[in-house]
Amino acid sequence: MNGNAPVVVGVDGSTSSNDAVWWAAENAGRRGAPLHLIATRFVAGTHGVPIGLPPSYFDDQEREGNLRLVRATDLAREASAGPLTIESELVSGHPSQVLVDRARTARMVVIGSRGLGEVVGGLLGSVSSAVAAHARCPVAVVRALTDPEGSMGGPVVVGVDGTRNSEPAIAEAFTEASLRGAELVAVHAWSDTNISSLLTADQGLDWRSIRTKEEAALAESIAGFSDDFPDVRVRRVVVEDRPAKALADLSRLSQLVVVGSRGRGGFASMLLGSTSRALLHSVTCPLLIVHTH
Repeated sequence: MNGNAPVVVGVDGSTSSNDAVWWAAENAGRRGAPLHLIATRFVAGTHGVPIGLPPSYFDDQEREGNLRLVRATDLAREASAGPLTIESELVSGHPSQVLVDRARTARMVVIGSRGLGEVVGGLLGSVSSAVAAHARCPVAVVRALTDPEGSMGGPVVVGVDGTRNSEPAIAEAFTEASLRGAELVAVHAWSDTNISSLLTADQGLDWRSIRTKEEAALAESIAGFSDDFPDVRVRRVVVEDRPAKALADLSRLSQLVVVGSRGRGGFASMLLGSTSRALLHSVTCPLLIVHTH
């Protein structure tokens, strides 16, 4: 990825997409990166050929796609606090594949949690799920911003599992916290499962000694990053188990949650670990998934 790599955002005209554009424009502006807006259009052979389409269908689709990009450009300029280089592109193809392809040279891909045509009340759109799993750069999934202009409130939260898998996410979280002037909350869980439900009454754990050990592990995991970002105030949180639950609870008062794509012991063939998959469905603020390569 070159130093002038863009922040790429998918545009489809939905409310969720508009929130993603707003968030992406703010992020690109803070990073001094160009913003690349991408809308897609149907082409015969991409999704199969629908029966009975009127002759004007593809012309109408191109016109509507360009109109969405114009509206998204206006929204991005409104969201950015300073000068922002914006490019827009209408691409033929399936949106998830187009965005995954663009991710190869992007600094970050941003996408709404649900797009046009997806069931209202669904937990996650098919496009956002596919892009989060397959893109090679960090992917931000943006749920509805209740107050886009006030989206800078609260801390940045990062999941730390004590392995090298989480190091790229920690680095990205420190960067985001520094750019936003926000506190960083580093969350570490001793276990990915509910330990208490697996123990009988006479198998209690010495949680006090475990906590001491895990707090030391968390401090060690973030020590080097704290040296690189002395401006970032860090609050460390250790919980017994289920990091996804702790991160989801903290997301309610946070501006961003950052996690790695795979957790400790994750199989190389798994595109998303259990925690990142769970958070896609449960966080109430934007979620940034950072892939480990």
